[in-house]
Amino acid sequence: MRVVIQRVSESSVVVDNNTVGSIGKGILVLLGVGHDDTQTDIDYLCEKIVNLRIFEDDNSKMNLSLLDIEGELLIVSQFTLMGDIRKGRRPNFTDAAKPDIAEKVYLDFIEKCKSYEGIKKIQTGVFGADMKVNLINDGPVTILIDSKKQF
Repeated sequence: MRVVIQRVSESSVVVDNNTVGSIGKGILVLLGVGHDDTQTDIDYLCEKIVNLRIFEDDNSKMNLSLLDIEGELLIVSQFTLMGDIRKGRRPNFTDAAKPDIAEKVYLDFIEKCKSYEGIKKIQTGVFGADMKVNLINDGPVTILIDSKKQF
């Protein structure tokens, strides 16, 4: 499982000209699901994301987590994160989970995030939809995390 997380002052996702999710201060999560991802990957990434100290304290040091600031979370599925571009010029998606499996893992990921006390609001995109994601990246702070620790 791979994620790109961005610390945002606001973010939203639009499907068919309708805003389906929006947050204020918090984290935008772009989530890619691999064919061999399990509950262990979900648990690892959720714990890492909500506890990652990427928000500034009173001394302007990144010392606070999403839970510390009672921030918001926007979770968007992004199949293309599983693309492998090491060979050729076109991404290879053989490591990506099939849609029915990926959707279940995506929904389980959302439910796991909801189990944490202290997240003010959790919003999502629409799995498999053509989405337009808007954000104001605060910092900018952007971090890549792979549950298999490949980078």
